Amino acid sequence: MIQRFQSFVTGITVCYKYFQRIKSMEMTEFGLKGTHAMCIFFLQHNPQGLTAAQLCQLCAEKKAAISRTLAALHKEGYLEAGEKKYRAVLRLTDKGRQIACQVDELVAQWVGFGGDGMTEEERGTFYHCLELISGNLRESLESR
Repeated sequence: MIQRFQSFVTGITVCYKYFQRIKSMEMTEFGLKGTHAMCIFFLQHNPQGLTAAQLCQLCAEKKAAISRTLAALHKEGYLEAGEKKYRAVLRLTDKGRQIACQVDELVAQWVGFGGDGMTEEERGTFYHCLELISGNLRESLESR
């Protein structure tokens, strides 16, 4: 049990740190930060738009961090908001969608690097297990 815990926590932590470095490195090219990448990614894949609260949940970030990120994206012309200020639906502008296409290419490239050597079956099992573990941990924490 202790070995499993150590392997799991170390593996997840190392992957998280690498992804933070990758996001930072790749987004610098666009004059953006890592949190910008995640908001752009989720907005690209939700063309109907998302609210700031939904982005907080999807990006697993706090409200203040998402608020700063959205303000920066809006200032740079990557983002547009709906009519209302509170709970506004946010969408990418044409300029934002251009960056989002490049972000998608980078995501595909890095996910490919990360899964190199895995069969499609192993990849499917891995993601299924990861979702199951994270869901179980979330439920356990929320029930306390």
